[in-house]
Amino acid sequence: MGELLLELHSEEIPARMQQRAAEDLARLVGEGLKKAALNVESITPYVTPRRLALVVKGLPRMQADLREEKKGPRVGSPDAAVQGFLRGAGLTSLDQCEKRDTGKGEFWFAVIEKPGEATKDALARILPEALAQLPWPKSMRWGDHSLRWVRPLHSILCLFEGEVVPFKFGHLVAGDATAGHRFQAPERFAVRDAADYLRRLRAAYVEPDFAARRAAVLKDASFAAANEGLVLVDDPGLADEVTGLVEQPVVLLGSIPQQFMDVPREVLTTTMRAHQKYFALNTKNGQLAPRFVIIANTLTDDGGKQVVAGNERVLTARLSDAKFFWDQDRKQSLESRLPALKDIVFHAKLGTVAQKVERVERLAYEIAAALHADARQARRAAKLAKADLVTGLVGEFPELQGIMGRYYALHDGEDSVVAEAIAQHYAPQGPNDRCPTDPVAISVALADKIDILAGFFAIDEKPTGSKDPFALRRAALGVIRLVLENRLTLPLRPLFRSALSLQIVQADGSRNVVEELMQFFVDRLKVHLREQGVRHDLIAAVFAKGGDDDLVRVLAKVDALRGFLSEADGGNLLTAYRRANNIVRAELKKTPELKLGAVESKLIAQDEELALVAALAELDRVAGKIEDEAEFRHYLATLARLRQPVDVFFDKVTVNSDDAAVRRNRLSLLSAAVGSMDRIADFSQIEG
Repeated sequence: MGELLLELHSEEIPARMQQRAAEDLARLVGEGLKKAALNVESITPYVTPRRLALVVKGLPRMQADLREEKKGPRVGSPDAAVQGFLRGAGLTSLDQCEKRDTGKGEFWFAVIEKPGEATKDALARILPEALAQLPWPKSMRWGDHSLRWVRPLHSILCLFEGEVVPFKFGHLVAGDATAGHRFQAPERFAVRDAADYLRRLRAAYVEPDFAARRAAVLKDASFAAANEGLVLVDDPGLADEVTGLVEQPVVLLGSIPQQFMDVPREVLTTTMRAHQKYFALNTKNGQLAPRFVIIANTLTDDGGKQVVAGNERVLTARLSDAKFFWDQDRKQSLESRLPALKDIVFHAKLGTVAQKVERVERLAYEIAAALHADARQARRAAKLAKADLVTGLVGEFPELQGIMGRYYALHDGEDSVVAEAIAQHYAPQGPNDRCPTDPVAISVALADKIDILAGFFAIDEKPTGSKDPFALRRAALGVIRLVLENRLTLPLRPLFRSALSLQIVQADGSRNVVEELMQFFVDRLKVHLREQGVRHDLIAAVFAKGGDDDLVRVLAKVDALRGFLSEADGGNLLTAYRRANNIVRAELKKTPELKLGAVESKLIAQDEELALVAALAELDRVAGKIEDEAEFRHYLATLARLRQPVDVFFDKVTVNSDDAAVRRNRLSLLSAAVGSMDRIADFSQIEG
């Protein structure tokens, strides 16, 4: 079995694109090999800032003979159809085809056999096709414009079993050579195979394995921090990004001037992380230390002193700006900034940020009252929540909105509960973001998101396909998480109606925007719960009955229904439901004029019918409104007892009696049995 080594050596690939590109390259090459009937043992991608590489093991040296079948026209078809089929198959006459009976008639089949070619020759065709399909988010063309790649390519290395596969891609022809680190080992060198390639690259100051490089970054950074009695701040996203910026990580430590340490921690860490890609360090007691970690890409003769000095100068300049804004912003209270929000347009059809704040205030007050939280504090937090948007520091660092509002609120003497609600009102912003747990913060966070959803649905700016420019899916998932994780008894429809009534634009009367929002939430809830292993069809079945808009109660019902169906009685009853429903639907379709109604006791002739009638009567007695979880579970328990009389009914009773009145009565009885199950959930939507 043979080994393929492929490397594309280029200018620096943006860090955010590297891992996806490596996965796409492995996928495309794998698909090409599979299509060519070349099975492999493994495909291992490698990626650095300046190269994409693959090692494919277990390739056969020759393709197996290929046998392809093409189905043609029906025997006896017009000559034009036959001749077109023959041309497409590369044949000249029907003598080269076979007749086969497919069960739907006789058809012509062309059987085309091709001898396998050498794998090396197949690779010369497969690889350039795969490279041309690589889906870069952004790419460049250069030279004669025949080559599209994320950055200019320098060379291609391709070896199969130690021999060059000299395919052409754009202006480049694959060879057997590559280069090491841009500064420390730029000379080109030839390699024999994958093991030689990896060994020589590492000797040339390049670690090609992303995971190994990332582990080295964290290990060396943690070791350097520990030597200073400090702790590296965990930052997985930054670790990924930095790993994509260096081919051979070199860890250096820099210092933050003490004059900046009174600036809020978030300002310092955001400046270091977002702009400079530095790791922050903590003291042993969790306080931010006046040191930071630089991940350099090259060794220097002075041990990195000039590199550290240069980075410290750049950071000092950035922090000087941040400290200036911090000092200036505190000279003015948050409340005094509110008039400036009138000058910021939230959306052309939805008004200014000031108008949005007024809506969120009123909605937060309503939600807080429903949650028995301090409605006055919720309204105050909502009023001030957006004020930091017009501060200098948030203007410089937009990612700190809300966070800086908290600092300024505390500086102004606002209640700490109000300040925390301001900081958390955007949360959760993603699946890894924590939800607020304080009732006031929950109220403001919900109000902000529901206002966004109601506003954009009112002007019919809903997400379509993969497009969601206003992040409405994220807002809905945020509401769902806030409700479920805090187990809030909070019906959504009244909140949607309130939020819609507050908008400056009212929706077209032909649309039921509240129900559009509810359906949107049902879809988002399915996505959210599917990730937790909850079946989407059970959610749909529960939502389809009764219009329940209390998400915690819906989830409890879904959980009860899942437990019911996992038991033998529930599973068998679902089968009986489908059988009964299918019989009733088939008979109504066959005889549209048939009218089903109440079961007439005088037409009941068998004990099995009486038993089913009695079981349905018991269900009617316990039905009630079935709104809370206990009532729902009690009804399911009673429903489980329906299995036995339904099974016996199907065994002993002939539904399609010769007597038309009896037939109609028995169909009405089956329809009643179906309705008794559909009372709590639409069982027709349950799969499996």
